[in-house]
Amino acid sequence: MGFWRANSLSLAFAAAFFVVLACQAVSGRAEFNEQLAVEGLQQIGFGDYLMSSDFAVDVTENWQSEFLQFFLYVFGTIHLVQRGSPESKPLARAGSESDRDQRMGDHARADSPRWAGTKDWRQAAYSRSLGLVMAAIFFLSWFAQSVSGVAAYNGERLRQLQPPIGWGSYLGSSDFWNRSLQNWQSELLAVFAMVILSVYLRQRGSPESKPVGASHTATGVEG
Repeated sequence: MGFWRANSLSLAFAAAFFVVLACQAVSGRAEFNEQLAVEGLQQIGFGDYLMSSDFAVDVTENWQSEFLQFFLYVFGTIHLVQRGSPESKPLARAGSESDRDQRMGDHARADSPRWAGTKDWRQAAYSRSLGLVMAAIFFLSWFAQSVSGVAAYNGERLRQLQPPIGWGSYLGSSDFWNRSLQNWQSELLAVFAMVILSVYLRQRGSPESKPVGASHTATGVEG
């Protein structure tokens, strides 16, 4: 199997990401310039908009919510289960599972990642690496949202001849929390819908769905 075929899923989503990001930049600049025109201010070029805090905050506020979703989902599915959902582990396997089940330590195989066969901090770190990286990206993007957000917020205040506020004050502002919470609720709703709808609905050929003929109570079974 060739490289493109073997990596088609990640490559397709990466390409789609850049296309959509570019489209967001074009439409975002148009909207921002419309706002400047209404306020009687000079419009900005595409390059200036890409470097602006307004573009940065719009991007990072979505990134942090997406990685919050994956962070919570990765850790939540360790102990939480949903009868009948392929997004859940089988009910009897709730928890961190044994070394044998996880192919760790003495139970590591020849093709297992090298750190999986260790018995020190490397195994502990690697066995939690997915969730920790997701959490780190979430907090970093949330911090980036706060920094770019206060710059964009102060830019708007200055255009309205109002004094700017500090970063600490912005963290307690309605603008910061509205940007965060409106994305969090949508991500949590999407996860809930995927978990519960996959109990009763099917998609032939998708690993996110149970086999079409699987019973509604079959748990942790993927097609």
